[in-house]
Amino acid sequence: MLTKIPLLGRLDPFIIGILITVGIASLLPADGTALTAFTWATKVAVGILFFLYGARLSTQEALQGLRHWRLHLTILAATFVIFPLLGIAARVLVPTILTQPLYLGLLYVCLLPSTVQSSIAFVSIARGNVPGAIVSASFSNILGIVVTPLLVALLMTSEGAGFDASSAIGILVMLLLPFIAGQAVRRWIGPWVKKHGAPLKLVDRGSILLVVYVAFSEGMNEGIWGTLSVGRLLGLLAVCAVLLAIVLSLTWFGSKRLGFDRADQITITFCGSKKSLATGLPMATVLFASQPIGLIVLPLMLFHQLQLLVCAWMAGRLARRAPADDTELATTSR
Repeated sequence: MLTKIPLLGRLDPFIIGILITVGIASLLPADGTALTAFTWATKVAVGILFFLYGARLSTQEALQGLRHWRLHLTILAATFVIFPLLGIAARVLVPTILTQPLYLGLLYVCLLPSTVQSSIAFVSIARGNVPGAIVSASFSNILGIVVTPLLVALLMTSEGAGFDASSAIGILVMLLLPFIAGQAVRRWIGPWVKKHGAPLKLVDRGSILLVVYVAFSEGMNEGIWGTLSVGRLLGLLAVCAVLLAIVLSLTWFGSKRLGFDRADQITITFCGSKKSLATGLPMATVLFASQPIGLIVLPLMLFHQLQLLVCAWMAGRLARRAPADDTELATTSR
């Protein structure tokens, strides 16, 4: 069965929720004791979020699926090598197009793991290698728990991102330990988590909205939004669009050059070009705990919506051009 995704021209409802939360934080930012309470609530919510990630993701299935190692290695290279290199190259855009905080946010986008749900959905619609997408997207998220903080420490500390010992402790306590705990009890609660996916999704998204509210409240209190002009915002949007176009082109034509068949080519393109908002926003509260993160997470929110819109169009176009045997196979497998 093909997974439904937002259609081109429609905002993702989750993005609408984020925009509403940003509006509330702009009009009614938390400060003082209320901000402290929200900050601690955010830490607890992030811990719960990564516990649920651990309970959902099957490490055993991901490891068993690594037999198609060329496919997965290519996707991981796009996610954790090509993207970071492009992020480093974008440093030349400071200060003419991007401010330093916006550049840090763009670089952070480039260091994140792939999405799971939307990657698999787009691959399914486009008649790609769905089992390969499931393994690659899941494995990318599992690795991202460790690899993304390491890349942030390696590449962003020199840019003034402030990664220090407290950040490392936060990663251990709020990200790794809850994730490992979720993995440890997955054999007992995994079926329950899967069965109650819809209500637990509200927990996921509620946690992320809480992160957004705290981040933008801190930004309002620090007065950083007064430094963001319409021109800068449009410039950031254009940079995100160019970044996405470059990665989509490299993954599509590069995978063809490497000799992958059409199904794997689709999988590499959609899994290798995505960045996870669900992982990136909560992780930012830990990695950049000592500074306002509003401007740092703004590029991620823009890039997320762009990737949904562009890849929805691409998936539909590829589905219409799919060979007859692929279409028949997808129909009979519903």
